[in-house]
Amino acid sequence: MAEKKDDKSAKMAITRKGLKLMIIGLLVMIAGFILLSGGGSKDPQVFNYDMFDFRRLVAAPIVIICGIVIEIVAIMGKFKDK
Repeated sequence: MAEKKDDKSAKMAITRKGLKLMIIGLLVMIAGFILLSGGGSKDPQVFNYDMFDFRRLVAAPIVIICGIVIEIVAIMGKFKDK
């Protein structure tokens, strides 16, 4: 005998809006890692102070954490698809 499925069980676990937020969060994290890159020296005997600037020590980690927060909201949030 065939059983009828409820409408609730047929729905996807993540909605279209949640999926968009996950992609946005991933792009924000990638931007943070791009901000984090660079600052090295071609000559290992020469010290380069560019690796300790504001962009790499403060801005990039904040952008990466914002991306992680967006991912958490996208996964844990309840969104209604229209």
